[in-house]
Amino acid sequence: QVQLVESGGGLVQPGGSLRLSCAASGFTVHDVTIGWFRQAREREGVSFISGSDGSTYYADSVKGRFTISRDSAKNTVYLQMNSLKPDDTAIYYCAVDFEGGPPGLLATMPSLMDYWGKGTLVTVSS
Repeated sequence: QVQLVESGGGLVQPGGSLRLSCAASGFTVHDVTIGWFRQAREREGVSFISGSDGSTYYADSVKGRFTISRDSAKNTVYLQMNSLKPDDTAIYYCAVDFEGGPPGLLATMPSLMDYWGKGTLVTVSS
């Protein structure tokens, strides 16, 4: 049974950092594309890591501040978020794509993702 469980959200001041975790079960994170999305108003793709070669993708809004990584031993994908801004406030979701679609497309079409976690809330505020 495929399951994704996010954790690590919380309240942080502007300029602070958080690390989100996405614990997966029912499949191996090394074999598939995992994406982090966020939703304040519309759901948008933030970052992806591809199963085929481990390549990464970042939305322009987070490039240079966020880093996606994975730990195959723990079957978990992480999103390290630094230099957080109030505009980063959102519910963050992880999702899996089993078809290996291009991250640039997946980021704009969340409906293409196959399974979703329930999300974790990130609030950036002083």
